[in-house]
Amino acid sequence: MMNQLPVKAIVLLLVIVGFNILFGIDGVALLDPDEPVYAETAKEMIRFNEYLSPRIYNEYWYDKPPIFYWLLVGSLKLFGGFSELAARLPASLMAIGAVLMTTVSAARQFSARAGFWSGLVMGTTVMIMYMGKASVTDTTLLFFMTGALLCFMHEKYWLMYLFCGFAVMAKGPIGVVFPGAIVFLYLLVTRDLGRMLRMHVIPGLILVAAVGMPWYVFMYQNHGMDFIYEFIGFHNISRFSAPLHPNRVHWWFYLPVIILGLFPWTGVLLKSIKDAVTKSVGRESTRLLFLQIWWIFVFIFFSIAKTKQVSYMLVLLPALSMIIGWNIERMTCENGKCQTGWVIGTFVMYLLMGVGWIVGGRQMPELAMGGMILGVATLVLGALNLLALKKYCNVESAAWLHVVTGLVTMVMAFGVLMPQIQDRFSVKTIAATYMAAEKDAWRVLYVDRFLRPGFMLYTDIPGIEADVNSEKSLDAVKQDPRQKYIVMREHMYEKMKEKMGGENWELLENKSGICIYRSR
Repeated sequence: MMNQLPVKAIVLLLVIVGFNILFGIDGVALLDPDEPVYAETAKEMIRFNEYLSPRIYNEYWYDKPPIFYWLLVGSLKLFGGFSELAARLPASLMAIGAVLMTTVSAARQFSARAGFWSGLVMGTTVMIMYMGKASVTDTTLLFFMTGALLCFMHEKYWLMYLFCGFAVMAKGPIGVVFPGAIVFLYLLVTRDLGRMLRMHVIPGLILVAAVGMPWYVFMYQNHGMDFIYEFIGFHNISRFSAPLHPNRVHWWFYLPVIILGLFPWTGVLLKSIKDAVTKSVGRESTRLLFLQIWWIFVFIFFSIAKTKQVSYMLVLLPALSMIIGWNIERMTCENGKCQTGWVIGTFVMYLLMGVGWIVGGRQMPELAMGGMILGVATLVLGALNLLALKKYCNVESAAWLHVVTGLVTMVMAFGVLMPQIQDRFSVKTIAATYMAAEKDAWRVLYVDRFLRPGFMLYTDIPGIEADVNSEKSLDAVKQDPRQKYIVMREHMYEKMKEKMGGENWELLENKSGICIYRSR
């Protein structure tokens, strides 16, 4: 029950996790291209006073269902207009909510201590630290999908279907397909398919449809097959069968994502997965089996899918966090026993991350000092972890040092490093430069497709899209006889300037590789 976790423990958890997720959400511009898409769509919902049919660049589009847009609309209205804080707060709160659900569920299923550590693990990973600060739909899907799967574990079936319905409204069919597939596989593996008779499957799916389908029906009635082709055809089927980013089509793509995303807890991950199989007994072993099926299904499904996105791994985080949290509690009972697997994993991961921060920082001059500081701090914390684990065999001290590592990484990343390089990843500054400059009124404006959502967000000027991945789009720029401005990434301009007739264009401004050019 809820009182398994003392109030002080819940407060401490929320302070730590809240700090890790909320710190710095207003200190960095929205990063191109994904974050500005959602904030701009919410702005246009308010501008046109139309909250069911999403728009961008003043035109209808069919990328995502509306729940996250609605959350953004509420936040923008609450804060009196757009700001980075208003745009990121809804996603951050959904991430915190998902962590809290995971904590309470693990406490009820295993123990209060296991629940506490499950929450701390999930809430201090690099993955939640980064995605919890991003104004994108993924943490909203995480919240509802986590709720659905945890409700199954607690046999709260009607609530499970309700969560699935909201998940469908957050991201699409995946909101019911994923929980359904994971639950079915678990029942199949445990030879408990008869349980489906107690789950009210048919009425439950009707409830999912009652929550999730009305918006889809409305969109089809108002936008016809354009909506079906774009939303179902491209954003669901095509993304599974064809790569959105061809350079990411590798079977191993998600391995480094998990290794980095689970840091600082990656060193204990493999040991925890193994111990969940070999050292669990009774009812906890069946619960851990469900968590294993959960994360394995997500990992395999997206590894098979052609389109690869780092954020897709977010939905396996609660399962892995609960497995690690359970194992930390189990190992705490073995204080005095050397946890060799954790020692080896910690040595490898802290060494890799520490050296990685130092070497990586040198790739960008402005990050050299910050990268050095964070790298050295990571190595020192790694050494303290090894001391706690190897010499003193103190599991709880080592776990708290992992928490400290997560917080130090976050503060350095979003308090020092990201603000220094945000202009490499956001069009905000160059958009302000364009707005402030004296311009020739007769010139037409083209904007790099990658930068266009952010440019629109920060200027309210849509421009004309220049898609560097489309020969037709670049040829249209070349054939346009009008005098032009173009906002484009420098490396893409140098690569594509002949195809768009820009060989002799004049560079007006260059801010960290994002440029304004003018045709002569």
